[in-house]
Amino acid sequence: MPENIPRKALIAISSYHGVIYPDGTKTGLFYTEALHPFEVFTQVGFEVDLATETGTFGLDDLSLTDRFLTGDDKVVFDNPEHPFNVKLNSQLRKASDLRKEEYGLFFASAGHAALYDYPSARGLQAVGEDVWTRGGIVAAICHGPVILPKIIDSETGNSVIEGKTVTGFTVEGEVALNVLEKLTSDKVIPVVEAVSDVGADYSSPMHPFDDYSITAGGVITGANPASARSAAERVVKAFDSLQEA
Repeated sequence: MPENIPRKALIAISSYHGVIYPDGTKTGLFYTEALHPFEVFTQVGFEVDLATETGTFGLDDLSLTDRFLTGDDKVVFDNPEHPFNVKLNSQLRKASDLRKEEYGLFFASAGHAALYDYPSARGLQAVGEDVWTRGGIVAAICHGPVILPKIIDSETGNSVIEGKTVTGFTVEGEVALNVLEKLTSDKVIPVVEAVSDVGADYSSPMHPFDDYSITAGGVITGANPASARSAAERVVKAFDSLQEA
């Protein structure tokens, strides 16, 4: 492994925490979209940091419902001493305090909250750019790909996803969750529009909540919460291939 691509990952988290759901509950970090990558990365020897743009976060209420938080994930959530919860609740970093060169992997977790702050999260974007420039891996899940248009390839001056096939949460999914009207009124840009506007090819899962992830060179994306683990596994495979190159 090249010395300038450390086996250390940054999982980016949205700092936005506001009401979007019809029942008055809030969006924020979709819990398993950070937990699953954390588990995958740490199991294969990565050191992992968690960071938001502001150093603060809130949890997405939908992500804590029985529909999305069950089994082993619920056991982890209920254990404040689990390494992930310790990182999240007492060791969360602020983007501007990070040393970009420490990371060889950038992974943007999400929740609808990402639509609100990732497009302007310059501190997090800068980490992703630095990782990319050094030849590392950049990845995002669900709504997380909205951070990718502003992660710029220094050689081309364009987004790292220009000309690449990526995925992310579908507009059909927004309709199914009954939040499209709210998102539209808030004037946030859906994933498909955000990535298409910078020349990426958007690929959709057959159904909004199917496990679906894509590798496009050094960029890996996943479509939804069900894809967080498979996307992270793709990331590890792509990262390990750097060692063989």
